[in-house]
Amino acid sequence: MTTTADSTADPTADLRATVERYWTAADVRDWDTFAATLADEVLYDLPQTRERIRGKERYMAFNREYPGDWRVRVERVVADGGGRQAAARTLVTDNGQESHAVHFFTFDAQGRICGITDFWPEPYEPPAGREHLVERY
Repeated sequence: MTTTADSTADPTADLRATVERYWTAADVRDWDTFAATLADEVLYDLPQTRERIRGKERYMAFNREYPGDWRVRVERVVADGGGRQAAARTLVTDNGQESHAVHFFTFDAQGRICGITDFWPEPYEPPAGREHLVERY
């Protein structure tokens, strides 16, 4: 009797792959691929600047308009397939300065990112020019 490998998808691996695709696309500014990882109703939170962005259109504009020649490299992704959650640690380089950040993701039933919370090393005031995209809290 020949057995075949179980073809059931690994939800944990799928979530990790989505997070990797999200960051890789952001790093190379592939906004179509980046957008494909997001749910239409994505909610983005930046607790350190007390900013929130609601919806894919605004979140895409926020990323497209973000200034500088920053780069990002994923260092680690962990995921809970059953809970549809993932966390990532990244190394971000911006104008020669390196910093680590931690990101928490939640996913909808289709495996798209529906929630993102970013934590950067230090609290800071948000730069001018993105008021049209964010809510302050």
